[in-house]
Amino acid sequence: MPRRKAPTKEDSALLPPFAQLPDAAIHVPATPQPFAVARAALLAAPVLGFDTESRPLFNAGQDDTGPHVVQFATPDAAWLLQLRHREALEIARAVLADARIRKVGFGLDNDRHSLPRRLGVELEHLVDLDRVFGRHGFGRNTGVRAAVALVLGQNFRKSKKTSTSNWAARQLTPSQIRYAANDAHAPAVLFHALPAWEAAQAPA
Repeated sequence: MPRRKAPTKEDSALLPPFAQLPDAAIHVPATPQPFAVARAALLAAPVLGFDTESRPLFNAGQDDTGPHVVQFATPDAAWLLQLRHREALEIARAVLADARIRKVGFGLDNDRHSLPRRLGVELEHLVDLDRVFGRHGFGRNTGVRAAVALVLGQNFRKSKKTSTSNWAARQLTPSQIRYAANDAHAPAVLFHALPAWEAAQAPA
């Protein structure tokens, strides 16, 4: 298959913005009842958008203690699990080790290596959406921004400043919460839209 060119940032900027979740649909559990609700919702979902965030390392030899946040989403809601909480760690373990649940995201190679060490479980049924776009000629590193432009016709913006912020902080900032939720929500929405998009890619 000939190599196809993914939309550039400039191309994406011309599109309407990505349809984000409302604030009320983004959950950052920190007490027993919200953790129980999160566990029930996540373990009942057949497909979850998935991503992680880690405190950046700025010095050679600095101890890498990440990931610090694991986020999951459906098309309708997102959950951000700060792994400093024991309950969050247990939920992340249960979801990621559950072979019944598809966990879909982008660029998951690093997570495949770092999360088993961090969580002490093997990851089951991870789906790297970069591979899907690779099958259609876009290469193996399409990424969420270009994928959202291709499939949804929307502009997915990512803040470099937020991406390199302190994800190990006890309290996440509103911009961190929004950033992390988007990173899991977009793959969830894309996964459900992919069958129609892939059908349209088939040669006539």
